[in-house]
Formats: sequence, structure tokens, C-alpha cells
Amino acid sequence: MTQKRIQAYEKFKYALTNEPLLLIPDWKFPLKLYIDACGKGLGAALHQAQIVNDKTYERPICFISRKIKHTEARYGASQMGCRCILWSLEKLHYYLDGSVFEVITDCNAVKSLLNMKTPHRHMLRWQISIQEYRGNVTIVHKAGNIHKNTDGLSRWALPNTPYNAAYVPKSAESKFQLKELTSQMWGQNPLRKLEKATSQIRIDIF
Repeated sequence: MTQKRIQAYEKFKYALTNEPLLLIPDWKFPLKLYIDACGKGLGAALHQAQIVNDKTYERPICFISRKIKHTEARYGASQMGCRCILWSLEKLHYYLDGSVFEVITDCNAVKSLLNMKTPHRHMLRWQISIQEYRGNVTIVHKAGNIHKNTDGLSRWALPNTPYNAAYVPKSAESKFQLKELTSQMWGQNPLRKLEKATSQIRIDIF
């Protein structure tokens, strides 16, 4: 065996036995969710900063990725970024539910999703879907040239198949879509219907 192959083997062995080893979350500390989307796939990395021997270390808890579906290929960059946060919240719900966490993204549209004033119809569905995390989540923008830890996950995403833990069936409706809420209850113009409904509410004070 050549010296070059021996060195490659040693590097490979070191990579398998050293950082980034996955961390067991400590619920006393907040979480960090890094997300990234591109024309090929979606990626997310859940991290946490813990204090060890009076020093703070940030370590990964888990990584997920999947290739985009055919219908998602029509999305623009802003829609794809928002779709990515919905998908990652759904897949990592058991980590994030009830936890304080920060979402780090290089897409400005994701940062404004919670408070978007006049969202498009399906953006409205997504906005409603993440309201359960309001008060616990902070969305932070990070420039793309330094947002690297999830860039590779989205560009070389795992196939969207049942063998992938982050799999989304093509025919299944995500719980975040809230299709019945928008199409059956609110119709084609949900904001106007909601405004009309709330204007008819009367509050009697005794």
C-alpha cells in the first residue's frame, strides 16, 4: 500500500471517530436550525451550543436532506426557502416542539414569513402553519457566502424515497398545507373572508 493511500485511510478513520459526532440534545439550552434550499434539494442541520468545562461548544444533533419534488421545481428562490423551513419543522418536530430555537437561513423571505402582511395563497398556508412556534422561534438571516454547513446538504441531497428519514410522499398532503382550511372554509380569498368574519363578531361587556 502506498504512503498516499495510508494517509487517506488515516484521514478517513479520523473523520469517522472525531467531530462532528452527533450530540444528544440538552433541553436546558436553545437549539439552532440551519436550513438551505436550492434547485436540487432541501437541507437542514440541527445544532446546539452546550457548555463543557466553562467553554461553549456548538455541535450537530442531526442532518436531514431530500431532493425536491417535481411540483416544487416550479418554485422561485423565496418560495423554495419558505418550503424548506416548513419541511424541516415537520421532520424535526419532536426536537423543536416546546423548545426555544433559532432558524438560520440565507433567504430573506424566510425571515419575513412569520409577519408577512399580504402573502400569496399558499404562502398564507405556510404562515399559518408555523404560528404554533411563535414565541419560541427566532429567524435570523445569514449571508450565503458564510452559510456553508447546509449548502452541501441541499446540493447533494438524498433521494426522496422511503429509505430516507426526511422522505415526503408525492401524493401525501403535509399537515402544514392545511388544504381544507383554505379551500373549504375560507375559499379563494382567505384574507377577505377572515376580515369579513371578524367584522361580524360582537363582544358584549357586562
